[in-house]
Amino acid sequence: MVKKIAVIGFGSTMIGIGINGFILPFHLINGGFFGISLLFNYIWGLKAGVTFIFLNIPVYLYALKYNPSYFYNGLFGAIICGLMLEIWVPLNGVIHMPIMSSIILGATIIGIGVGVMLRSHISPGGMDLLALMLAKWSRINVGVIIFATDAVIIIVGLLFLQDAKLLYSLVIVSIVGLLASIITSFRGIRIY
Repeated sequence: MVKKIAVIGFGSTMIGIGINGFILPFHLINGGFFGISLLFNYIWGLKAGVTFIFLNIPVYLYALKYNPSYFYNGLFGAIICGLMLEIWVPLNGVIHMPIMSSIILGATIIGIGVGVMLRSHISPGGMDLLALMLAKWSRINVGVIIFATDAVIIIVGLLFLQDAKLLYSLVIVSIVGLLASIITSFRGIRIY
C-alpha cells in the first residue's frame, strides 16, 4: 500500500508539473477526458471540470464491476492527480521556453508520471483507466491505446476549432504515449 501511495504521489506530481509548467502556458489540449472536456468547453461553453467528472462516471462504474482494484486505485489516482494539478497551478507562466522545447520537456515529465502510474496499474483518471482495462483485455500495450485515443481527440479538436496550434498537441500525446509504452513494457532492473 505504501508503494502505491508513493507511486501515485510521484506520478501525480510529475503530471501536475508537466501540465502547469510547460503545456498550459501555450493553451494546448491534452488527450483523454481532460482534452474532451476542453473541446466541449471551447465548442459549447460547457464547464470543463464538470464535463470531466461526468465523462469519468461511466468508466469508474464499469471499473468497479470489472475489477474493483482498478476502481479504487484509479479513483485515488484521479483525486490525487487533480489535487496536484491545482497545487502546481502557480507554475503556469513561470517557465519561459520556446514552444517546442516546452512541449518536449513537459510531455516527457507527464509521460514519466503517467507511465509510472500505469505500470503499477494505477490510473491518473478517465481515459487512462479505460485504456488500462482495454490493454488487459486486448493485450495491446496501454501506451498505444492512449496514444490512439488522444490523437483522435486532438484531430477532432483540430477539425472543430480549426486552430493549427493544436497540432503541437500531437507531439505531446506522442511523447506521453511513447514513454507510457516504454515504462509499462520495461521488465525491470535487478540490483544485487
